[in-house]
Amino acid sequence: MPVVSARALLVALRPRQWTKNGLLFVALAFTLNLQERALLARTLAAFACFCALSSAGYLLNDVLDVEADRQHPTKRLRPIAAGQVAVGLALGLGIALAVLGVLGCWLITPVLGLLALAYLGLTALYSATLKHLVLLDIFGLAGGFVLRAAAGAVAIDVPISPWLYIATLLGALLIALGKRRTELQTLGVEAAGHRRNLEAYSLEFIDQLILIISSAALMTYALYTFSAENLPRNHSMMLTIPVVLYGLFRYLFLIREGDVGGSPEELLFRDRPLLAAVVTWAVLAVIVLYLGHNA
Repeated sequence: MPVVSARALLVALRPRQWTKNGLLFVALAFTLNLQERALLARTLAAFACFCALSSAGYLLNDVLDVEADRQHPTKRLRPIAAGQVAVGLALGLGIALAVLGVLGCWLITPVLGLLALAYLGLTALYSATLKHLVLLDIFGLAGGFVLRAAAGAVAIDVPISPWLYIATLLGALLIALGKRRTELQTLGVEAAGHRRNLEAYSLEFIDQLILIISSAALMTYALYTFSAENLPRNHSMMLTIPVVLYGLFRYLFLIREGDVGGSPEELLFRDRPLLAAVVTWAVLAVIVLYLGHNA
């Protein structure tokens, strides 16, 4: 295979989007099991499987949207839309990755295999139907994040915390709303021609939803730092609240300014202050958890 074709195929797999699968490590970290090699290995294996599953979903989505993407100012550059990767090859590779991902999860634990099937089914349903339905498209996107977080808990056989569920849901809804706002802002009057449900959205409506979800997400996290059972009793986790506030404000600032590139998810790679906030939060949270546990 020519080098150019190999590079185009890699781009079609969207490896940058694999960062979303980092949610699988949240349960490992917040149950104080980072030092457990066996559990770390199971989480790494589950992460690899979900990377295969997510790439399979992106290939399917790009195949289904190939004609619409060719009319989009930025999505027309995607390898499948640009004709750099054949539709048949993309479908074949997508099916192979889906099978490998589900089988790998099943070998880790059958329950994880069922979650992998649920994730794959939700991805297919979203690509075929949900993304064209007002509001359900946002919940369809968010559902994928919630399943990832749940998979991380199932992979190491720990209970799925209610805090993990609600915080992931709210954060994912915020990302999904940012994605829709970006599409409206980028496409303008041509938005409805790219996707039917965009005609029903407006920037004002999206901003109202973002205000509600961001407020709820911040309140949920603040309550978590004071109320979760596995946290240090001296409430030292509240030290992470300013970092979360800054990261949230920075994200909202960028999407309002329209400085999001191709999609809000890519901000993590493009915006250094936002990346610094995420890294700082992760390091600080782990330090607080482990020092509090050992105290």
